[in-house]
Amino acid sequence: MTTLAQALPIDVSSAAVLRNLPTPVLIEHALAAGEGELVANGTICVSTGERTGRSPKDKYLEDTPEVHGNIWWGKVNMPISSDGFDFLLGLAGKYFTGLKKCYVFDGFVGADTRYRLSARTFTELAWHALFVQTLFIEPNAQELAGFSPDWTIINCGKRKLTADEAKKAGVTFDGKEHNGVCVAQSITRKIVLIFGTEYAGEMKKSLFYAMNYDMPDVGVTPMHCSSNVAKNDPKNVALFFGLSGTGKTTLSADPDRALIGDDEHGWSDHGVFNFEGGCYAKCINLTREGEPEIWDAIRFGSVLENVKLNDRREPDYADNSITENTRVTYPVEFIPGAAHPSMGGHPKNVIFLTADAFGVLPPVSRLSPDQAMYYFINGYTSKLAGTEAGVKDPVPNFSPCFGGPFLPRHPKVYGEMLAQRIKQNDARVWLLNTGWTGGPYGTGQRFKLRYTRAMVRAILNGSLDKASFSPDPIFGLPIPAEIPGSDVPKDVLNPRNTWSDKSAYDAKAKDLAKRFRDNDQQFEMSDAVRKAGPKG
Repeated sequence: MTTLAQALPIDVSSAAVLRNLPTPVLIEHALAAGEGELVANGTICVSTGERTGRSPKDKYLEDTPEVHGNIWWGKVNMPISSDGFDFLLGLAGKYFTGLKKCYVFDGFVGADTRYRLSARTFTELAWHALFVQTLFIEPNAQELAGFSPDWTIINCGKRKLTADEAKKAGVTFDGKEHNGVCVAQSITRKIVLIFGTEYAGEMKKSLFYAMNYDMPDVGVTPMHCSSNVAKNDPKNVALFFGLSGTGKTTLSADPDRALIGDDEHGWSDHGVFNFEGGCYAKCINLTREGEPEIWDAIRFGSVLENVKLNDRREPDYADNSITENTRVTYPVEFIPGAAHPSMGGHPKNVIFLTADAFGVLPPVSRLSPDQAMYYFINGYTSKLAGTEAGVKDPVPNFSPCFGGPFLPRHPKVYGEMLAQRIKQNDARVWLLNTGWTGGPYGTGQRFKLRYTRAMVRAILNGSLDKASFSPDPIFGLPIPAEIPGSDVPKDVLNPRNTWSDKSAYDAKAKDLAKRFRDNDQQFEMSDAVRKAGPKG
């Protein structure tokens, strides 16, 4: 039988290989090595170093004949040659050869065993092993004994590339001095290499990227969304699409519904299934009153990232001095009543979440099939502070399929697959703005969470579908006259009403409409879908 060391693409025979250690042992190792601090609520708090968010500008994909024609090449998918990848793999091998010990976690991605991928991750840091153990799906004893990885992640996060090494690998850009960070992925070899960043989310998103490539070939629609299901109605499944910070985790954690997953899912002929075994929630301004399920999930076995602690070792979730992108990782079963296994039927409602920093989109609107495809393929939202390196304030952004950084294939592939699924299952589609109202970022304020929750409840219980709607004159988005059974003021439903300066609203709305039209030119779409967009 092949040994673990022989099965790895690098030589770790000189290191003590610590494989699939129990959670308490990993926490002990992390604390003993000074990787984090024990928090009053029982969790461990760690720092991710210089990078407190993902590094998409430092992500590269090996360009090989096997995959070249399937890839959406450009700013999202930047190529690295096979020679360059070989060079980085060699650096990773030399780095791990010099370690006295390394942590290995063998696990799965995909709650539906018909479609799951197996992944082997090895890291220098114990808390990184705890992170993937929490986010991926743990094998049972029998699965672990016969484990054979489809994918391997090699995390050299503490090892920065030199400028000369980056040049040899071919990962320099814009003629600037290289920052030492590089995430290189090979679909052909099924290997991920991470250099120069300790941000653990790179491991999670690399396997989401892998699923986004592999799943279409087996007829599964991969989606950047959360999902839940009514506890008293297994057919009432909902999806919440959106980029980081738009509300996927918050809105899917509902005491009246069973959580399926908070970030990554597949939609097959059998229904939806979670890719992961855990959740990765933002912590900034977290309160027990606002998000009780997430608050209570932060306990022994979870991992806090970049959260400031007070003198009593209690987390200060309002403190953003390290980053706005403070995070916590916890197993999905830490949410009471979560679905197990993390699977559900076909969705009844599909909700697109956008954090509109311009403050001009309505808080909720019901989309026609053509509108659904238009707004999905454009994927308008805002990059929120800290979610990516260098983002300090919300930045208006178009991210195809509400997940552009994670799409190896052209967005059209995912758009057509989702459209087919929605049509086959007669799902309702909604656009929910969790961003700003009363003005743009800096002038207006974010929509109240309790209002957003009331809109979601009205969507999921079917009452909003029965309301009367009228189209917005610029975006054509159907706006409800009221949110039945709620205290949401009618005036907030039409964003123009919330601006004191109506002419300023009109100008900003026209500005965003033009941005939509400029952005949609890069995509092929039917005349009907293009006409479903705003007047730009």
